[in-house]
Amino acid sequence: MEKILRVHRVNDYARYIGAPELHPLVSVIHYDELEHCRHSLNNYDVYGMFIGDEELEDLSYGQLQYVLHRHALMCVAPGQIGGKTDTGEEIHTKGWALLFDTELLRNTELGRRMADYHFFSYTTSEALLLTPEQRQSIVTLLDAIRKELLGDEDCHTLRIVTSQIEQVLELIARYYALQLSTSATSTNSDLLPRFEHLLRKYYDDGMQRQMGLPTVKYCAQQLFLSPNYFGDLIRELTGDSATSHIRRFIMQRAQQLLMSGSTISEAAESLGFDYPQHFTRQFKKHFGVTPSDFIRK
Repeated sequence: MEKILRVHRVNDYARYIGAPELHPLVSVIHYDELEHCRHSLNNYDVYGMFIGDEELEDLSYGQLQYVLHRHALMCVAPGQIGGKTDTGEEIHTKGWALLFDTELLRNTELGRRMADYHFFSYTTSEALLLTPEQRQSIVTLLDAIRKELLGDEDCHTLRIVTSQIEQVLELIARYYALQLSTSATSTNSDLLPRFEHLLRKYYDDGMQRQMGLPTVKYCAQQLFLSPNYFGDLIRELTGDSATSHIRRFIMQRAQQLLMSGSTISEAAESLGFDYPQHFTRQFKKHFGVTPSDFIRK
């Protein structure tokens, strides 16, 4: 069984790798400065952001194996597991890490906005690939956070640090938006046709009879993407959500079924709705009329 390090507090990880403990709620680590460092497979109860400045092989994230390339950035959220099992071997790695406790976010605007940062639930195969300039912008802020934490703490310290962390996250969001835009128009230019094909195949194979309506999570898994990264790519490509795209597909299929003579109950069952009433509500929400009114036209 693999040994897992429980990172309940930010300094659980700092102590493990021999990094300075700067504050109970925030840790900034510059791996280049560490004399004794080992791999660890971590179970996080805190938020984390890691910049790798070299290629690290055979790392894991959940059930995935991946290689983190030079100047790649990845984020983790509470409840996630990531890293590499400790073999006892000392390593010399380069890069930076920022870890912060959920307690830091209590009653703050940043805490209320954390759900907007979808990249905390991207898989590591969807890591942010930084240009040298982008990396430097983030590292400059990390260094500023560290200097603030090394000074004498006063009533302003945590507010300043929280603001600086928010700046880091906003930069990551900006750089991910650029990466998504590039990805959507190049390597993932066929994503929409594959998405459409997947939805058609879902119904052709009768998957709805066992699994119900198709979901974003299912589609993302079949396309080898995390749900949030997939959703963000679809929004970049279409200006709308993946959920809305699935709903439109289902409603177009519903329209065809009703026009071909299916009853409301038959159409609802054929599409994977649990109840005809649910189908009726969704149909009216989409088309502005009930299925009964549509049939009577």
